[in-house]
Amino acid sequence: MKVVILGGVAAGAKAAAKTKRLLPDSDIDLYTDDTHVSYSACGLPYYIQGNFADYKTLLVRSPEEFRAQGINIHLQSKAIKILPETKQVLIKSLSENRAFLVEYDQLIIATGARPVMPPIDNINLKNVFTLRKIEDGIAIRDKALVSKHVTVIGSGYIGIELLEAFIELGLKVTIVEFAPYVLPIFDNDMSKLIQEQLNSINNGRFEILTSELVTAFLSNDQGEVVGFKTGTGKEYNTDMVVICTGVKPNVEFARDAGIALGETGAIKVNKHMLTNIPNIYACGDCAEKTLIIDGSKVWIPLGSTANKEGRVAAINLAGGDEDFEGVLGSAVVRCLSFTMSMTGYTEKKAAQAGFQPVSAIVTKNDRVGYMPDVNNITLKLIADKTTGLLLGGQAIGAGDADKRINALTAALLGRLTVEEFTKNDLTYAPPFSPTIDPLLNAAQILINKIKKD
Repeated sequence: MKVVILGGVAAGAKAAAKTKRLLPDSDIDLYTDDTHVSYSACGLPYYIQGNFADYKTLLVRSPEEFRAQGINIHLQSKAIKILPETKQVLIKSLSENRAFLVEYDQLIIATGARPVMPPIDNINLKNVFTLRKIEDGIAIRDKALVSKHVTVIGSGYIGIELLEAFIELGLKVTIVEFAPYVLPIFDNDMSKLIQEQLNSINNGRFEILTSELVTAFLSNDQGEVVGFKTGTGKEYNTDMVVICTGVKPNVEFARDAGIALGETGAIKVNKHMLTNIPNIYACGDCAEKTLIIDGSKVWIPLGSTANKEGRVAAINLAGGDEDFEGVLGSAVVRCLSFTMSMTGYTEKKAAQAGFQPVSAIVTKNDRVGYMPDVNNITLKLIADKTTGLLLGGQAIGAGDADKRINALTAALLGRLTVEEFTKNDLTYAPPFSPTIDPLLNAAQILINKIKKD
């Protein structure tokens, strides 16, 4: 069997390795426009910060290791066009500047996503970066080490991680966010608390500009960015800029081949990761997801999801029967010893989805108060008022916020009601939790609210 995989990193690399294990006699070719095939893109902010000196630490598997397994890796090779009628893909070699056709019996699309570039004048100036690939991380770190001030546009997960990275490198940082608060993927009340907490430990190291946008970059005679102008007419100086305004799926060539896109704009797939065209699968950041809570369609690009989807696509391509049920949007991010984590619906998104959300917020110690390393966490728990079904949660704080969200994800997967969740037998010992965990405190408050309503 001739298997062609378009794209590497998480989904494509996983699909290639799994397919070879299941079909050892198959002929597998992986084409990627990247210069590396398998690496941890999520670790790039920590490389920039200096948590480790060599970027090669991020490499999971080299082309040589794949080739030793019998998988042919073609770097700097971009898919231009898919021809489903003849089962061919037009590939362009970026290093040799030539195009050629390759044939397939089975095709996996794992072309990921690319940064969204906002409409800012002079956006192509030198020292204006995005962070997606290994080379981006190297270039950003090199410039940061000879700079005094950096501007980060956007305060999603990557923007917040970079805030910590640049502060640890000793730079002054300005974050510009169009939304009223940082991390706008959280509910406004939680985002406001996050921003207040970050500002409380600022000490003049950074500035957060919210409800603001950058309209133009300012340059010197060498074409380098030296500042920016905002929509309110203010001007700021800077040595470098990193744009973190989100990503969008790489799907244009798939759409042109007649592969259906979903309502989110990503490639539509079924539970087997199969597209509307036989023998063509899609996985990773280019593919649409299903939200487990209610079956709605979402696009949440995460490396953990991409690995799972690559595995499922390979199993089904090889003749197996494996379903990928969907995602909950579970995520966690750290900034200056402050943890922010979430899963499922926010209160706002739950209302938009047609639920009648009710929520409870509690601030509690993450362990018994007499323990020396005790810290506060703030939890927000969300449920449907009519059915009591748990819909999501958010947790922030200097304490162990993420482990509460991890417990909640299991409840969402099991479609538990709040009342059912309160029967959960969570672990307790003074170094790990109060006698009644804050998650159960929030659940009990939520039950009382539902009954009162």
